[in-house]
Amino acid sequence: MKKMVKLVSVILALVMCVGVFASCSKKDDNVLTMATNAEFPPFEYLENGEMVGAEIDMAYAIAEKLGMELEISNIDFDAALAGPATGKYDVAISGITANDERRKNMNFSDPYYVASQAIIVMENSEIKVAADLKGKTISCQEGTTGEQFILDNKYDIQSYKTGADAIAALTAGKVDAVVIDDAVARALSAENQGTKVLEEPLTKEEYAIALKLGNDELTEKINKALAELKAEGKLVEIFSKYNLPMDGEVVVAEDAEATSDAVTSAAEAE
Repeated sequence: MKKMVKLVSVILALVMCVGVFASCSKKDDNVLTMATNAEFPPFEYLENGEMVGAEIDMAYAIAEKLGMELEISNIDFDAALAGPATGKYDVAISGITANDERRKNMNFSDPYYVASQAIIVMENSEIKVAADLKGKTISCQEGTTGEQFILDNKYDIQSYKTGADAIAALTAGKVDAVVIDDAVARALSAENQGTKVLEEPLTKEEYAIALKLGNDELTEKINKALAELKAEGKLVEIFSKYNLPMDGEVVVAEDAEATSDAVTSAAEAE
């Protein structure tokens, strides 16, 4: 009898453990999980061990609008981009360009920032314009549209996990140039003496928040929050805090002329 009682107790304990693990694994509906790669200043980066940046502030503002707590995971860019597609995270925010190829696999919010790809070179480089990249070796961050630009143009490429690694390859003489998002290029160049950013923009892109394909309900809620933040001037305030050009803000995504003007103004402002 004692053995039977002991066996029953063990079974009950196991059932309780399973219940505990199941409850722990169930996602809290009041928490917005976000994937990012904090190697993308001034949009997201580490400062004294804390994640900061324009998109970090924006994410907290969106979560507040949604009445949710924000939980951020700092991971590799490729993993961050894949996170919402697999359902591991609700959203990914990390200077993500909403292009046609990515739209096949994930939802995107309305765009909130206009960006471009830029070239970083050493100050004494013979590379003066984009056409001079032919025959050169170029570094970039893995999984980015900068990497895709290099591949599409069939340049010699060296891809790195972070933009910091990409520019380190430049200053070490391993590559001839870096291609990365303009605002990030300027932040990285400012930290690396002897480098400069060429004024010629390579692309025109729009940043948006990535979500799981088909998650239209959350996408609509985030779009509503973004619209409210824009109308209140909160996005302008956030991006100004990090010296990002306000002409880069997207107000009407379909307005191609306004978008083009924004890119031009952003380049002039820098």
